[in-house]
Amino acid sequence: MHQHADGAAGLPEAVLTALALLAAAGGYLLAAHRARRRNPAQGWHTWRSVSFLAGLTLLAVALLPPLASAAHSDFRAHMAQHMLIGMYAPLALVLAAPVTLLLRTLPPKQARRTTSALHSPPARLAAHPAVALLLSTGTLGALYFTPLYDTAMAHPAGHWLMHAHFLASGCLFAYVIAGPDPAPTRPGVRTRLVYLGIAIAAHALIAQALYGGFLIDVHAPVDQVQQGAEIMYYGGDVAELLLAGALVATWRPERRTRAARWRGRPGVARPTPR
Repeated sequence: MHQHADGAAGLPEAVLTALALLAAAGGYLLAAHRARRRNPAQGWHTWRSVSFLAGLTLLAVALLPPLASAAHSDFRAHMAQHMLIGMYAPLALVLAAPVTLLLRTLPPKQARRTTSALHSPPARLAAHPAVALLLSTGTLGALYFTPLYDTAMAHPAGHWLMHAHFLASGCLFAYVIAGPDPAPTRPGVRTRLVYLGIAIAAHALIAQALYGGFLIDVHAPVDQVQQGAEIMYYGGDVAELLLAGALVATWRPERRTRAARWRGRPGVARPTPR
């Protein structure tokens, strides 16, 4: 397995990562301040800012030493990284409603363009639960059942691309399942629970395959792979339970339409639309 560069060479990478995370935190807090100033009555919930900062903190733990350094040579550290980058941090970031915050702070013309982009066919396709599930969970099979993992670990660029995929696909799945931001194609709660159940089962099967060495193509000590599989199994269960809790917490009953309310009143004629 690829050994990462020494500490001196890795220092600029860590500094750049820390600066990027700090810039993201500053940008979100500035946007939240603008949202409160623009509409004091509506404001912006402090807990959403806390959630965003918590997500960035989890990313910092995953992407900075000592965990980031260990992940290049220890499969257990890699799996801990995967849990943090692909499951825990995305949930915290998504619950911060960054899209809603962006729309509240953009000028009206740019906000309309952003909304149009979110409703475009490619965006609607990407936000479909099946696509989000395939990108977040389905690709794990390609990572661990083919030489892709060892290939990515052998090159720093490949390692960072793997991180970017974990983060983007994790955020997409969390957004589809329990995101407070608007989603034009988000299905009902029952359907989302089905997709979440499929994700739970798929994670469990992949973790069991890792533990048993079944069709696995990961060049690492057996004890590291087995312990990494345990991290994936139990850590994934906790993360998915948190996602299910977020789904329940962000769920709002669908409001009945005016016509439906009139139909529900016995002896009352439905009003004629004007």
